[in-house]
Amino acid sequence: MTFVSQPERYFQRMNKTIYEDGLIEDLKDPDEAKNYIEASLSAYEEDGNTEALLLALKHVTKAQGGIGQLAKQTDISRQHLYDILASKHQPRFDNMLSILSALREKTPA
Repeated sequence: MTFVSQPERYFQRMNKTIYEDGLIEDLKDPDEAKNYIEASLSAYEEDGNTEALLLALKHVTKAQGGIGQLAKQTDISRQHLYDILASKHQPRFDNMLSILSALREKTPA
């Protein structure tokens, strides 16, 4: 994609990247990560949007050390975590609890 042929799409992608970079930087703060997880869970309770919840968990994972570290904490393989957080399939309940538990361990009570 080039700027000249599709400027709107170029700017959308650029803005999304800038937004996500800023979000990841903010989520390095444990308090921000905790609030983001809680807000994402509340939104999920209201709308049932699994993809949005998994995207939020992906953001926190990236900010708090990455997939490799989360894999070690949860005993879920890296590839399986990538698939879960990329919304390639619905996670099992026990895997979801493991992910949430590991991410919450890094945030203050």
